[in-house]
Amino acid sequence: MLEVAGKRDRLIALDEGGELWSTRELVERIERWRGGGRNVALLVGGPDGLHPSCIEQADETWSLSRLTFPHYLVRVLVAEQIYRAWSVAKGHPYHRD
Repeated sequence: MLEVAGKRDRLIALDEGGELWSTRELVERIERWRGGGRNVALLVGGPDGLHPSCIEQADETWSLSRLTFPHYLVRVLVAEQIYRAWSVAKGHPYHRD
């Protein structure tokens, strides 16, 4: 994954030991990422998780939960959370606080 990500990409590792973000915190982060001028690469591990070098080189480490999820489910959860954050940023009523 590190070889595929661009050298300047902002790396976000998804790991159960990462930071837990609320929807509002995710909105703030996405807005910062968008203004940072770098592509964002979300690193999702396979059945054995991420290689330690992915976590070490990540700019941020995000945890969706303290629970462990199958890697294919994580992709769906992340896509939904990004959509939810986008809807909040645009004032769409999808998200309810």
